[in-house]
Amino acid sequence: MKITLISFDNWGFNQHIAKALEHNNHKVNHIDFSKFKYKYPSVFHKVYNFFLKTFFKQNLKTKFYGKCILEELEKNKEQQDLILTIKGDFIAPEYAKQIKNYTKKSVAFFNDNTKRCPKIIRVLPCFDEVFSFEKEDCKKYNLKFKTNFIYNYEENVNFEKKSDFEVFNISSYGKRSDLIIKIAEKLSLLEIPYKFYIFDKKKKIINNSLINSIQETIPLSVVNKYIEKSNVLLDIHRENQNGLSFRVFESMGLHKKLITTNSDIKNYDFYNENNILIIDSKNPEIPLEFIKKPYIEIPKNILNNYKISGWFTKLINI
Repeated sequence: MKITLISFDNWGFNQHIAKALEHNNHKVNHIDFSKFKYKYPSVFHKVYNFFLKTFFKQNLKTKFYGKCILEELEKNKEQQDLILTIKGDFIAPEYAKQIKNYTKKSVAFFNDNTKRCPKIIRVLPCFDEVFSFEKEDCKKYNLKFKTNFIYNYEENVNFEKKSDFEVFNISSYGKRSDLIIKIAEKLSLLEIPYKFYIFDKKKKIINNSLINSIQETIPLSVVNKYIEKSNVLLDIHRENQNGLSFRVFESMGLHKKLITTNSDIKNYDFYNENNILIIDSKNPEIPLEFIKKPYIEIPKNILNNYKISGWFTKLINI
């Protein structure tokens, strides 16, 4: 198939989709529009954009992204069998709907929800088919349900290899940070080794020795090396969001246990209470016995549905 992947791939997750599809002999073009850098021509444009966003729900940046994407599509003279757009809400609707002109089928996938990103709603009619990782949005807007995917699967894992620390987490500064620090306190009291990074660009965390405050993002390849050195990942889900984060699928890909605040995870076919501990965000308790328990492998027939090849096959019904 001739496939174009359009995504705002600032973290690097989606490049793994392109590589996996190429490995399966698809002809793939990846337009990563996070690389298109918009600069306001003047202070006037910045003020103008503020009024556009506030009163007219428009944005010069999303128009810029849309224009650049169409220019890239125009360069490819072959009509595509499929164009998959991820983060389509970052594209102005008048441009998003034109993507259909370059393909037999235009599909969108959203791994944010409409409560957190209401601008998603405006672009839903722009695509032939829309998938979301948020079950509530699927019911409300008649979308198709699709989780995130495993991008980092390792076939042979040495479970005898000694880990550098037990629990790992990396996240951005925000509402979840206080809970992460609280969990760090509990792990310290239990003498459970951990490594927590909080991307804190504005340096709002002051003099806290429990976590590592960083001002530069860590590449995904380095994040995965930290995951490999741990036994358990910590996942703190966002408020008003039940869709499963990439932390869940990173743990599956690298055969790690998971501590999460997302109670909806128990409704998924890979859930195993031996591997996954659901904690209360108001009163997080982490039993030492959970940390000590060995990981139990997920059956291959279940795991394969979440690896990129299985995820994509079900997405387009090949």
